[in-house]
Amino acid sequence: MADSMPGLNRRSFLVAGGLAVGTAYTAAGMPGVPATAHAALRSRALAGDPFTLGVASGDPDPQGFVLWTRLAANPHAEDGKGGMPDRDVPVRWEIATDERFRRVERRGTATARPEGAHSVHVELDGLRPGRDYWYRFRAGDYVSPAGRTRTAPRADTFGPALAMGFVSCSQYEHGYFSAYRRLAEEDPDLILHLGDYQYEYKKSTYTIPGGNVRDHEGPETVTLANYRLRHAQYKTDVDLQAAHQAAPWLVVFDDHEVENNWAGDVPEAGSDTPGTAEFRKRRAAAFQAYYENMPLRRRSIPDGPDIQIYRRIQWGRLANFHMLDTRQFRDDQACGDGNKVCDDSDDPKRSITGARQEKWLIDGFRSSEARWDIIGQQVFFAQRDSDSGPLKKTSQDAWDGYVASRDRITQGWVDADVRNAVVLTGDVHAHWASDLKEDYDDPDSDTVGSELVCTSITSTGDGKDSDPADHPYLKINPHLRFYNNQRGYVMTKIGKDAMKADFKTLSTVRTRGAKASIKATFVIEDGEPGPQQTYLRPYASAKMSAKAERDLIEQTIRNETQP
Repeated sequence: MADSMPGLNRRSFLVAGGLAVGTAYTAAGMPGVPATAHAALRSRALAGDPFTLGVASGDPDPQGFVLWTRLAANPHAEDGKGGMPDRDVPVRWEIATDERFRRVERRGTATARPEGAHSVHVELDGLRPGRDYWYRFRAGDYVSPAGRTRTAPRADTFGPALAMGFVSCSQYEHGYFSAYRRLAEEDPDLILHLGDYQYEYKKSTYTIPGGNVRDHEGPETVTLANYRLRHAQYKTDVDLQAAHQAAPWLVVFDDHEVENNWAGDVPEAGSDTPGTAEFRKRRAAAFQAYYENMPLRRRSIPDGPDIQIYRRIQWGRLANFHMLDTRQFRDDQACGDGNKVCDDSDDPKRSITGARQEKWLIDGFRSSEARWDIIGQQVFFAQRDSDSGPLKKTSQDAWDGYVASRDRITQGWVDADVRNAVVLTGDVHAHWASDLKEDYDDPDSDTVGSELVCTSITSTGDGKDSDPADHPYLKINPHLRFYNNQRGYVMTKIGKDAMKADFKTLSTVRTRGAKASIKATFVIEDGEPGPQQTYLRPYASAKMSAKAERDLIEQTIRNETQP
């Protein structure tokens, strides 16, 4: 487990989280509730259905998980309070081993508090490992939708193959969340969200060709009320709700949950909160709203502008998920950010994780006995040089801007004899697959790991299909194996002998309900680092001119860095 944040106590926990440990109960309409309790509930009736934001679960272990909901009778309330009364609201929960709730295993009551935006986080333990559960909540006379979740296998067993999907970058304005719906229909055991769950911009700040298909509510998110409202707007999307109801999630944030391209205490250039003190206040608001709206355990309750989000989840002997934070502890981007030639990116003192998280990660490699060590994180890990000549031109916002940090972590898993190191990445609004090398400047150096990168759910709009071999990056960087610029997600099947990854794409996000199809399939064999392509959907392409190749490079960079 990640270390706890300093200064955490029960009072700050209750204020920030609104969580109460469940106690035995039967809800209104269920046997066992005294008539006086029914009368009291009716006299304090809610103004409307409070479960407009759906339900979720997350951070599973062999004995349990965390269950989440947030009450919001009016999710569009500008004050961010969700149209809820300024009082505590009891929320009953129950968990069953069947979807009809005929076999209820546990019941309890949690308290949704106004200080925590009436969010509820129920941490359960003592359940059976490696099995499905269903859960729901009740407040007043209202019952939430039911969600499905799952405990991890026992620590000393592999369990069955793991069906895991991962996603990132869901800009509400750029399209409909059909990819979330398609992912839910895959019947996953686990979903990873690798950042940019929501975006901070006010209406029409971040526009795409053809125009945005829907609008953000409210101003750019700066205050706690702003962030709460923005999260609520995203959570009302029924396709996103479906994905949360389908499986437990592991979540980490990237930049847009706070502000574009922030780094540590340093805001974006031209920020609405330009000073360090102003930005830390904004960060505190963003982190509180993030915790309130995510299925996170109490170890992630924010302490002002600080939050513990890096953590390790064990899935039996099959996999360790090392979930990273590459924003909160990073040095500022070198050379003023952007995609450029930058000697400072090689400075050995620079870090994208901070020393404490780096040590935690490498210590985790050394103690790992898992078949697969999976690093869930935000920004591109492998080297991507966009210059076909002798210069090295790379993104300073990715691991290319922190070369020594990347080298230390790569060497960490090599020295620890990690059996299979796989980095999962979001951020760049396109599908990629790559070999991870000991020395990227030597194509013949050893391949020591694999990177799989998911495209966006919606960010930058539809994009278009192509032959991945046409992208100049794959010629400049021979360790890059695949590229596609359509929206979608990655669906994996992780077994003892191999990890299979289907890169799923949608034809459009401008209208609802698009179907998903496989653009490519890659397999990583146990003990054989590097993803190997086993399927590619055909695409007929004409030979690209040198100008077209340069234009594609510039378009790729724009897609990743706008606005």
